Amino acid sequence: MAKVLVIDDEPSVRALLEMLLHPQGYDVILAENGWKGLQLYRQDHPDVNLLDLNMPELDGVSVLKQIRSVDLKQPVIVLTGETDPETERQVSVLGVSEFIAKGSSLHLLGDTLKRLLKTPASATAAGP
Repeated sequence: MAKVLVIDDEPSVRALLEMLLHPQGYDVILAENGWKGLQLYRQDHPDVNLLDLNMPELDGVSVLKQIRSVDLKQPVIVLTGETDPETERQVSVLGVSEFIAKGSSLHLLGDTLKRLLKTPASATAAGP
């Protein structure tokens, strides 16, 4: 089962992503801020990270820099409501895997996860 770490300060976003991903067979790990996200990243070794950029204290760009200092290839999907061109450039330079605006289709997120994990749809769904 693939582990997905969700780092987002909005409780409703975390709840929605868990509701979406858990039934698809993902082990969903939730972090309410950047500090907790880094702790869980080091502790749980997720297969992919969903990262919000705009968080208090430790923002998503700082979290991404820390992840990149450990693993240059770790899949990181930025999922954010802000689409500032300068921030997009920063995360692109840091090697973000995908940049998805909040409010985009949830199917886009699901397809992106499957592509990054190279998992066929039937392998992530619970079997009969």
